[in-house]
Amino acid sequence: MPVRSTGRIAACAAVLCAVLGGCTGTPAGPPPSAPPTTAPPPATPPPPSASPTAVPSGTGQPARTPVVVLDAGHNGGNATHLAAINKPVPDGRGGTKPCNTTGTATDAGYPEHAFTFDVTARVRTRLVAAGVRVVTTRPDDAGVGPCVDERGRAGAKADADAVVSIHADGAAAADRGYHVALSAPPLNPAQTGPARLLGERIRDAMRAAGFPDSDYIGRNGLSPRPDLAGLNLATRPAVLVECANMRNPTEAALVSSTAGRERYAAAISAGILAFLGR
Repeated sequence: MPVRSTGRIAACAAVLCAVLGGCTGTPAGPPPSAPPTTAPPPATPPPPSASPTAVPSGTGQPARTPVVVLDAGHNGGNATHLAAINKPVPDGRGGTKPCNTTGTATDAGYPEHAFTFDVTARVRTRLVAAGVRVVTTRPDDAGVGPCVDERGRAGAKADADAVVSIHADGAAAADRGYHVALSAPPLNPAQTGPARLLGERIRDAMRAAGFPDSDYIGRNGLSPRPDLAGLNLATRPAVLVECANMRNPTEAALVSSTAGRERYAAAISAGILAFLGR
C-alpha cells in the first residue's frame, strides 16, 4: 500500500483533481424554435433531479456530472411551416441543407415526430435516474425546428459528453431493422474514435434488446455517411439512431405501441450509459 507523503504531494493531487474535474420527410411562418433547453418534456411528468454529484475518495473534489444531449427528430409544427423548414442552413461540409423536414410516418398515420419525442422523453427519464444531466433540443412536440445546424451545435453549447439524435426511417415496406448513423469521413477528433464508440455501444444495446440490424443500409448496424448536418457540425461524440422502418408493417406496430417505445428507450439508454461507463 502506498505511503501518504507530505504537503507537496497533497498539493499536486489537488491540482490534478482540478484538471480532471474540468470539461471533458419534407424539409414561412414563425422562425424555428428556441435553442436547446433543459426543461423536461411536458408529455412526461418531470423525473426526479439527477443524483448528487459523487465525491471521489480522497480527492475532496466533486466528480463532473455527465451531460447528454437528446435530440428528438423533427417537430410537430414543421408540416404547417414549410417556408421556415425549407430555409437553407450550413451542412457542415461546405454546402447547405434544408433547416428541417417533416419526417415520415407509418401507413396508419403515426408520425415520426411523435415517436421521437415520446422515446426521447423515456430515455431522458432513465438517464436522469442514473445521475446524468440531460439537455433536450425541443421542449414539446408542437413547435417548428430547430434547424439541423442548431441541433448540431447543441452538444458544444451544453458541453456534452454525448449527443444522441433519435429518429425512425421511412424506407420500402420490405426493409427492416435499426441503424446508427455516424458522420463520415470524420471532420474533427470527436467524430473519429469517440463517436464510433458511442455508436457501437448503442448498436450493442439494440442487439441485446432483440432489435435486428438494418438489412437495407449500413453494415453491422452502423451507417457512416456524409449528408447529415447535425452530425457533421457536432464537436462532441454524436450519433443518430434510426430505430426502425416505419413503413414495415411489423416495425410500424412496434413503434406505435407504448411497450415498443419503452423497449427502444431502454436499449438506447443502456447504450448511452455503457458509453459513459455508468
